Amino acid sequence: MRDTRLPPLPSLFSPVALREGGDAIAEAVRLAPAQGAGTLAWVGAYARAEAALVLEPELLLAEARLALLAGCNALADALAADAPTEIPVQFRWPARLLVNGAECGRLTLAAPPGATADAVPDWLVLGLEIALQPRESVEPGLTPDRTTLAEEGWEAPDAALLTAAWARHLMAGLDAWQTRGPRQLCEHYLARLAGHEGRRGIDPKTGDLLLPDRRIPIA
Repeated sequence: MRDTRLPPLPSLFSPVALREGGDAIAEAVRLAPAQGAGTLAWVGAYARAEAALVLEPELLLAEARLALLAGCNALADALAADAPTEIPVQFRWPARLLVNGAECGRLTLAAPPGATADAVPDWLVLGLEIALQPRESVEPGLTPDRTTLAEEGWEAPDAALLTAAWARHLMAGLDAWQTRGPRQLCEHYLARLAGHEGRRGIDPKTGDLLLPDRRIPIA
């Protein structure tokens, strides 16, 4: 493990550090029923950042799925602080991270087994995975559709710093969603959505992507 410490976070977060090679999403799902909201499992690795946060929404699962887009917004904001000039950070629907047009990571949302869209789930787990450094076993240029932060100009990207920044931005985004409604959340996400140019929107009741001729489910 590179580091078992995160930069200081608000007291509502309860970090759980995992060894390199650990599965933050699986651990957060395991801990969610007992430890509840704010549990933040994360992996302190050199080549990748992986983290997962337990949420306890007060919305029906259909509406609460917007948390996935809130997580995307928080990640883009966290990356912006150290982003090289004019390197675009976007998302392929719904939550594949694109850096300079190539895939660099993803976010996922997990719900309890058997949870239904028309009921409030006991918990949700919002997960994050990002490639920080190229793996030694992968020849540079062999996979042009995939990239890492280091390859795109981020200087010494750090899993602990990125996890903490994501958590702070996510807390602010979730608070804004709760107090002001989902409009701003959806607008910020759509500004970073790659493809589907033209008229588009997000259904705040389901999280689905709305296009002129169809809707694309968020899950």
